[in-house]
Amino acid sequence: MRGFARLVGLLAGLLLAHPAPAAADSMFSDWSAVVVAGDWHAHSGGPSEAFDNARRDVSQALEQAGFAAQNLRQFSVRPERYKEAGLQKSAPQAIYNTLVDLTAHAQGGCLVYFSSHGAPDGVVVDQQFLPPGVLAAMLDQTCGKRPTVVIISACFSGVFVPPLASANRMVLTAARPDRSSFGCGEADKYPYFDQCVLESMPGAANFLALGRAVQACVAARETKEGMKPPSEPQLFVGPQLKPLLPLYSLASMTPASSARRN
Repeated sequence: MRGFARLVGLLAGLLLAHPAPAAADSMFSDWSAVVVAGDWHAHSGGPSEAFDNARRDVSQALEQAGFAAQNLRQFSVRPERYKEAGLQKSAPQAIYNTLVDLTAHAQGGCLVYFSSHGAPDGVVVDQQFLPPGVLAAMLDQTCGKRPTVVIISACFSGVFVPPLASANRMVLTAARPDRSSFGCGEADKYPYFDQCVLESMPGAANFLALGRAVQACVAARETKEGMKPPSEPQLFVGPQLKPLLPLYSLASMTPASSARRN
């Protein structure tokens, strides 16, 4: 009995010295994330909440998928209109400055999401175009070689794929370089592409699966609504990132997804 008591004491000492590890953090808890609503006008020129609705709800979906709130920043053209804490004014310089700050401490990876109008010149950010080359330079200087996911919901957003294409990046755009996307009317809750992102994310295992699901979802919606020509969302995945994406699980981060699998 004396030997057993000594063994129990030894084990207790080991447990106190080396406590059980806490539950693992999300795979995205150390990622920097920026979500931007770049305009507040419908294609008619009238007011629309579609881009800010997408900005708000995509941010919430990212947090549910494991992105840390303290490492995620939202931008709106009209921040005074909304109550989200820390909402910033959409502007290219402000977005760049925020990426500089975020990537200094959240170094696991980067996600950048734009919802706005677009043209062959780039994506609209508060009545000016953010060109593909400028965004590429911003990401080179902040995210660097880290795993990076860029999602651009805008007409003609396929123009961003060649400048952003890099071994460590995934780029998902709402349209081909020469096509419009749809769902930017005054009465639309979200652009079609953003709605497909929100609908597809809970069941997507990872960002690669999300991209493919969004492509299928947009095609089905446009066919149903009779929208022509089809926008044909573009998906690029760099060779360095492609084998890693299955390791960055989206579906396992949400209780609802776990319940569906069990």
